[in-house]
Amino acid sequence: MCEKNNALPVEGLAKPAQISRKIDEITRRERLLLAGVLAWCLLAVDAVLWAWPHGMGVTAAVFGWTLLLAAALGRRLFETRESRVLLMALLLLAVSFALTSSFYFRFWNFLALLVLAPVHACGLSVEARRPWWALSMVPERLLLLVRGLFGQLGAAFAALVPAGKKRDPHRVLSAVLGAAAALALLGFLVPILSSADALFAAATAGLRRFIAEHLTEGLCKLLLALVLTPFLFGLVYRLRRPAPAKERTVPAIAADGLLFLIVLAALDGLYLLFLAVQSAGLFGGPEYLSARGISYAEWARSGFFQMVGVTAVNLSAILASLSLARREGRSWKALRLLAALLVAESLVLLASAAWRMTLYVTVYGLSFKRLMTYWGMAMMALFLLTAAWKVRRPDARFLRLAAPLALAGWLVINCVPVDYLVAKDQVDRYLNGASASIDVEYLLYDLSYDALSQLERLDGGMLRRDWYTGGWRRLDALIAEQRAEAAADCANWRSWSLSACLAAGRD
Repeated sequence: MCEKNNALPVEGLAKPAQISRKIDEITRRERLLLAGVLAWCLLAVDAVLWAWPHGMGVTAAVFGWTLLLAAALGRRLFETRESRVLLMALLLLAVSFALTSSFYFRFWNFLALLVLAPVHACGLSVEARRPWWALSMVPERLLLLVRGLFGQLGAAFAALVPAGKKRDPHRVLSAVLGAAAALALLGFLVPILSSADALFAAATAGLRRFIAEHLTEGLCKLLLALVLTPFLFGLVYRLRRPAPAKERTVPAIAADGLLFLIVLAALDGLYLLFLAVQSAGLFGGPEYLSARGISYAEWARSGFFQMVGVTAVNLSAILASLSLARREGRSWKALRLLAALLVAESLVLLASAAWRMTLYVTVYGLSFKRLMTYWGMAMMALFLLTAAWKVRRPDARFLRLAAPLALAGWLVINCVPVDYLVAKDQVDRYLNGASASIDVEYLLYDLSYDALSQLERLDGGMLRRDWYTGGWRRLDALIAEQRAEAAADCANWRSWSLSACLAAGRD
């Protein structure tokens, strides 16, 4: 073989084929959005992660997030009905933090915001194909959220490169990481050198004191905001420049209706027997129960929470039967009839639970849990009526009706002064003699500032236990202490709420 043919070309070894990589397209608007994301992260860290109790700070953070989405997406934020509905719910939940001081509602609303905000934001992407009320939405939007937070981390660093220059996000990332590492090392070594040399300690004493008093907390907030910014900016960038999505079809499932017929028939028979036994207790009165060795109070306070859970199981069985069974022949008609009977029995079970709860409240009065149980029963009744509508029209989508009902129901209960109503009921019962005692500690410490106005109707000289010190103190002193805490909440805009300001006596 000719050596000339085997010789290498003049250029030397051939370079391997370069793998093409998509470079993030960055415009002036993206650079402004990066600054907006950083500002929002600073606000969220300062008002949410660094503040307790939560109040207007959460409200400001959610409204700031909405403004950020509006700046990034423009009219797309308001184009669809889904976006408008979820946005309104998001803002109303945020406003509740500036109104109420109830720990329970703030905790649940904060969890609701953590779920609702990503669902709404990811639904704004053209990659989203499932409506927000469908169960198939959950994996789809979770995947969109993960892709947005972790799939576009380079966009933030690319936006830091000035326009007109060749973008090298890795070089910018190296500079940022180098600066952070340098600050961390300086913060670690300066105190060590100060302890090792008295002269150096004296020379840097003023600087270290200034940093400790004014910059330490601010630097921590800034560093945390800088860490969060690339992730949030990646999500916003992905919403503005989504990848093309592929539509996937889910095959329909049609099982033999006999399976569901047997299940529904067994449940119907069981609840008919249960309701027959329950009716004896309802209409037989205390005499019938005492003959069975059961006190009326014991019977009244047992079972209503279990009945709510049983109703949820029945609802699941009805929906599974109507959605999965084959819709043909007499078995389908019989299945719908049994499903309708189960809906009716479930409503009766729910009414029985509500009646027994009312008997218990008549004896012991309202509490936060009991009042919320009433709300849960009302929502369960609405869901059962929605299931009845699906029995009549099997093609109707249950979640399309139930999801807005659940969201609206939660927003409505947020508008109800639950703690005030509970405190008023308990104080009224104690003052008119319906109750021989009153749990002042529960009303004072478990409920929000809304209960203070009702507690002032009691004798301020009665001695009650202070949960913080364990000692016994006058009630008026404990109430004054709670009002002082409310005033402290109002003094900070992050924890400000209308409930706290009313309790503090401020306009």
